Amino acid sequence: MDITIHSSFLPHTDPEASLAFYRDALGFEVRNDVGYQGMRWITVGPAGQPDTNIVLYPPEANPVTDEERRTIAEMMAKGTFAMLVLATPDLDAAFAHLQTGAIEVVQEPMDQPYGVRDCAVRDPAGNLIRLQERR
Repeated sequence: MDITIHSSFLPHTDPEASLAFYRDALGFEVRNDVGYQGMRWITVGPAGQPDTNIVLYPPEANPVTDEERRTIAEMMAKGTFAMLVLATPDLDAAFAHLQTGAIEVVQEPMDQPYGVRDCAVRDPAGNLIRLQERR
């Protein structure tokens, strides 16, 4: 079997702030930017990996109840709704670059007891983004 990850979905609350984070801070390419009924879906991905996409979507597009929407909004505010793990060959350089912008740092680079070196930040919607050093 030949299976790859094509798209992963992360909620966003502010399309322009999300673009600034994923395009400007992380250096991802914008592959699609679609508006529909006052909402916006933005597809981004790492340069050189055209088949790997992150779709930033408006959480209000999900057909859920008002109570579920409130729960999702609360979890997003706490940073516990969604997470993404990225990799880089030089974690310290990547972290230094991220700190040049208005990035919420959750954890500075450190060696973890389970064998990886990583850091953690939040995107503008509160999603946890872990950045690990490739070894």
